[in-house]
Amino acid sequence: MVWRDTIPTWGDHRIARIGLLGGSFNPAHPGHQTIARRALVALGLDQVWLMVSPGNPLKSAEGMAPFGRRLASAASLADGRRLIATDIEARLGTRYTFDTLGKLQIRFPNVHFVWLTGADGFATLPKWKGWKRLLHRVPVAVMPRPGQNMRALRGAAAQYLAHCRLPARQARLLPDLSPPVWAFLPGRQNGISATSIRQRGGFWDGAGHASAPDMLNSGE
Repeated sequence: MVWRDTIPTWGDHRIARIGLLGGSFNPAHPGHQTIARRALVALGLDQVWLMVSPGNPLKSAEGMAPFGRRLASAASLADGRRLIATDIEARLGTRYTFDTLGKLQIRFPNVHFVWLTGADGFATLPKWKGWKRLLHRVPVAVMPRPGQNMRALRGAAAQYLAHCRLPARQARLLPDLSPPVWAFLPGRQNGISATSIRQRGGFWDGAGHASAPDMLNSGE
């Protein structure tokens, strides 16, 4: 099956509520899919974009699979309709979430974006470039991860946003609220990790192997 990116580089005027799930996807795995599907329902989103990073500034290049292979693994989890795998970050030429989000908000002016992250990512958020400015730019939904939840809920980001937390029962309001605002969505936890998959010698594409990079075509 040939995959084609449906997110235009220069944006459009769509009116939508979209969750952004960014990462290395080294490889993408069913845990990412679980987060994305849960966000669609809990937040009342129209789509979730699986944004594959060309290069994570916080992660070593050693052991990082080629971009095409990581993108293929994300594409294998997407349905092309509500779950969209995209190389938009590579096309924008950005490496930091703050910069990526700034360009997306300009190019998709009518979209209400929500940043999706696991508890592990939220716990390490203070290491990110412009993390406080990021929190003032987009609502954030945090998903539970085994062994990481207390670390996230007691961390610097949670403390910084202590008075901006939305109760989980009101999570569907999140995309329409002005940041800073965030919600922690408790629920079933998936302990699968990209690291454990690589350590077992696998690379998930739904069948155990990544699709060939030449099967990927970017849309403009």
